[in-house]
Amino acid sequence: MENTSLQQQLLEAGVHFGHLKKKWNPKMLPYIFAEKKGIHIIDLNKTVEGLQEAAAAMKAIARSGKKIMFVATKKQAKEIVQESAKRVNMPFVTERWLGGMLTNFNTVRKSVKKMQSIEKMLADGSAENLTKKERLTLTRDKDKMEKVLGGIAQISRVPAALFLVDIGHEHIALAEAKRLNIGTIGMVDTNCDPNKVDFAIPANDDATKSIAIIVNYITAAIAEGLQERQADKEEDDSSDVEESAEVKAARFEQGAEGGDDKGRKSRGGGVSPSGRRRTTGGPARK
Repeated sequence: MENTSLQQQLLEAGVHFGHLKKKWNPKMLPYIFAEKKGIHIIDLNKTVEGLQEAAAAMKAIARSGKKIMFVATKKQAKEIVQESAKRVNMPFVTERWLGGMLTNFNTVRKSVKKMQSIEKMLADGSAENLTKKERLTLTRDKDKMEKVLGGIAQISRVPAALFLVDIGHEHIALAEAKRLNIGTIGMVDTNCDPNKVDFAIPANDDATKSIAIIVNYITAAIAEGLQERQADKEEDDSSDVEESAEVKAARFEQGAEGGDDKGRKSRGGGVSPSGRRRTTGGPARK
């Protein structure tokens, strides 16, 4: 029943519309349902399967505490992807993919640190000592870097997976991810090769509604994984507190038993080296 309602939503969003027949990639044949007026129609059963598999994988990654980078530099996908990524606190690239953003990550991190240092200077007032022209130059540099690097400013290491809206348009990001053995999940239209990504979601990657419904479904799965991670963390913390209380109680009982033993020994007589018990009173034998 859930799959039926999801299929209906995908149909209404126009996820099933592919490209013209003359632009198709033959490797997409298993995902094509039919051809109508020279346009390929995507099989929504395959879309639902791919979407659910991708969502399960991304949920598992989010639950493990790793990051998933959203990549969508197409005009119609920028705002949707940016909002969704911010909602689940994941890195994103929506302006331009810088060559080497993954393969040369250390250099990109230096640029991010430079941007953050400029922001700090402008915020704490230390830039007031500079001339007006120098402050203006710093502000422009910051805005320029923030536009490109703002989405990845909070990550300190390479992400565990990439989510790509159009694998043909984001071919540089895909190539870098493959080089570093990073998992890839992507929306694949009829003009792309689905074998290039680990999890292919056959869908219309040009329509805004189609992109929105796929991205929102994926984001909901990530949010669920993060909630489960938080619940597991709280459960572990509570079990640690209970365990420490039990340990303290056990130590207290051991200490009480040790005190009782010492008291009994001090009240009783000592034992002589010969093994006979010494008495504390009475006349000595001659």
